[in-house]
Amino acid sequence: MLQKVAIDSVEIGMYVEQIESQRTRTRMKKPGFIRKQETIENLRGKGVEYVYIDADQVTTTEDIQYHATPIGKHSSVKGNSEFRVAKDLVDKSKEQLSKLLNDVYANKPVDIEPVKEVSADIVDNIFERREAVLWISGIREKSAYLLEHSMNVAFHLVNFGRYLELDRQTLEELAIGGLVHDIGKILIRDEVLNKPGKLTDDEFVHMKEHQTLSQPVLDNMAELSSTSKDVSLMHHEKIDGNGYPNGLKGEQLTLIGRMSGIVDIYDALTAERVYKPALSPSEAFKIMIGLTPFHLDSDLLKKFIRCIGFYPIGSVVELSNGRIGLVCNENPDDLMTPTVKLFYSGRTESFREVEYIDLKKRPDLKIVRGLTEAKLKTSFKEFR
Repeated sequence: MLQKVAIDSVEIGMYVEQIESQRTRTRMKKPGFIRKQETIENLRGKGVEYVYIDADQVTTTEDIQYHATPIGKHSSVKGNSEFRVAKDLVDKSKEQLSKLLNDVYANKPVDIEPVKEVSADIVDNIFERREAVLWISGIREKSAYLLEHSMNVAFHLVNFGRYLELDRQTLEELAIGGLVHDIGKILIRDEVLNKPGKLTDDEFVHMKEHQTLSQPVLDNMAELSSTSKDVSLMHHEKIDGNGYPNGLKGEQLTLIGRMSGIVDIYDALTAERVYKPALSPSEAFKIMIGLTPFHLDSDLLKKFIRCIGFYPIGSVVELSNGRIGLVCNENPDDLMTPTVKLFYSGRTESFREVEYIDLKKRPDLKIVRGLTEAKLKTSFKEFR
């Protein structure tokens, strides 16, 4: 059965039977699959406005050769190098944090020096290869939530602090605070921490104890700054005083405490848990905006959204032509027009040849919504 499709909606993998043009007499030599973006551009350049496709004939994943490519418009030595360095940082952060949590669980003395070293590396990497770090940190494993959440909070806090032009020392202290902010959770019972459902009132009270359980651990960490402690002890406080553990209100919450509350909620909402699917960043932002001004600082939340973009690096988006992919580069002048790495069709639910689209240069296309891999019931891990 033939379907009429506008040229702007034609995708690689479609089987074209006929073409239509009101302005020229362009004729089609023979029916066939669209295998290159160049073919679509040639048809558009010749004035073709519509094509007729056979919807029953769609190329499979095997028909199209695609491969994962590092972030950026082109795969390059520098791009691969940046990617590897960022991956090493993530692995090192997880390794040191895992050792720290194991020591806390075993009631052993905690050595904060390795965490300080990792935190300095995090700051260096956010300045030198920010996009690569944020891209890599978006790769999550279901079984490692506490590690990955703590690490991502550290990354986002440093990135946010850099945006706010905080000094180098404060950025390193933010990273330390992010890494240890949920350290008390290692002492929460597993059946409560990983319960695949709503907590009972008693279980929720126990879960909140991770804050008070953190206090003596933090106090025993030599030379831990007040900035790092504020991240850990204030990330569940709320502007209206209804947070915990101390019910701090208004100006009692420091800038660091307000930042940590925003970053902690953002990462928790965008992560998959045993009891909930991950939300897209745009969905998370809508919920967080609803938490202002009573729970979150309105002005600071706006700055955070501007800092990482409404469609952050590594997030899944769908374009107006039905193509789906990952945001891989920002446009600092307009956060709604990033560069997107496309490789999937939402209309045919199949993979396509990798294509990079700079939306700043394509006014005919726009992002229509943020998505998650869970909603699409597929995995994009090999494209990250």
